[in-house]
Amino acid sequence: MDVNLDPPFPNAPAFRAAGLLGDPGFAERFRPRVVSTTLAVAWVAAGRRAAYVTDGHLRDSVHFASGIALCQAAGCVVTGIYGEPLHTGAGGLVVAADKETHDALLEVIAIGRSTRT
Repeated sequence: MDVNLDPPFPNAPAFRAAGLLGDPGFAERFRPRVVSTTLAVAWVAAGRRAAYVTDGHLRDSVHFASGIALCQAAGCVVTGIYGEPLHTGAGGLVVAADKETHDALLEVIAIGRSTRT
């Protein structure tokens, strides 16, 4: 599991990726790491990582375009930070190898969001 901690943070304070790292349930289940965004998303598509989460607007970003396409072709679940269709709503990215992992991440994100807003 990888989490992008690079600014900007347009969804703060409702969502902060660093907050995921402090959540005991998140850390226990996903064992997060910090790594290159381009590589991390491709690793999810290849089955080497369970998921990837980042905040921010991805439209026109060369760092995500090919990785998102790889994930979609591989059958991964790809949405915005709150589960909305990509490039709509708040922005951000949640890429998960499967629906179960994606749903678990959205649950943790929603819990964190409700405690900060």
